Amino acid sequence: MAQAPLSTAHSSVAVEDVSSNLASFSRHLRAENKAPSTITTYAKAVVQLRDYLVSAGMPSRVASIRREHVESFLIDLQEHGRRPATIAQRFRSLQQFFKWLASEGEIKISPMANMKPPHVPEEPPPVITEDEMRRLLAACAGPDFDQRRDTAIIRLFLDTGMRLAELSGLRLDDVDFDADTAIVMGKGRRPRACPFGRKTAQAIDRYLRVRGRHPANAEPWLWIGQRGRLTDTGVEQLVKRRAKEAGLTGVHPHLFRHTYAHEMLSAGMQEGDLMRLAGWKSRQMLSRYGASAADDRARKAYQSMSPGDKL
Repeated sequence: MAQAPLSTAHSSVAVEDVSSNLASFSRHLRAENKAPSTITTYAKAVVQLRDYLVSAGMPSRVASIRREHVESFLIDLQEHGRRPATIAQRFRSLQQFFKWLASEGEIKISPMANMKPPHVPEEPPPVITEDEMRRLLAACAGPDFDQRRDTAIIRLFLDTGMRLAELSGLRLDDVDFDADTAIVMGKGRRPRACPFGRKTAQAIDRYLRVRGRHPANAEPWLWIGQRGRLTDTGVEQLVKRRAKEAGLTGVHPHLFRHTYAHEMLSAGMQEGDLMRLAGWKSRQMLSRYGASAADDRARKAYQSMSPGDKL
């Protein structure tokens, strides 16, 4: 007697599983023009949920997942010491996943439909101090290729608040020295002009002169290394290496973005102008990044307005 094919039943169960829907969800996000980093974040949350459900003996079929299962996953993250901001990020990612499943008819209603996002206490991220910045630049000082390149990269990070992918994705013709501006491709494939100062312009110019003698100088990408184009990982590694040489800890590319927002607000830049230059579409992001050293800015503002000093 011939056996009935198992593939149909097996594929039906597979399609209903959390992780088996991930590829289709990722394609949906790409169609929505979501940034690659956003897609990676969403996917990570989906995979973590699936792994937790399986390890805890809970259903992993999307139609069987209930609110209590998602809540149990979030509680597990908390008990394992995950930061509130990370838990909130996982919440938002899964919320979009289940919303998509419902819109596609894979489930009737999202198990997170009536869930409220977890509270995230304000934790202003640190910024790079002026002294630390001087030490970091001193670690890059010198006339050779790596030194000039790293100086230009660090100055451009500080002067523009670019995201890591934005900076590493720059091409030679994206830099305009007449306007002292770099054109980056931001989130959502939105181009944005990032002005930089005269010292950064000088640092980039010095780098370009030694770059012209580099074996990989034919590359269209602005930043190059021994093997050609410098990737996101390469840029991140050089920043951390220079920070270690300067005796600094906790320095990473995104820290420059917080520092940039703090410096611009401290200098009196209007919030709308900062949002435009940084590529933020919502004031929520402005508040998050602007929270860095907010107390310090408030104290400095008070010093110029002290009622007692006017008497």
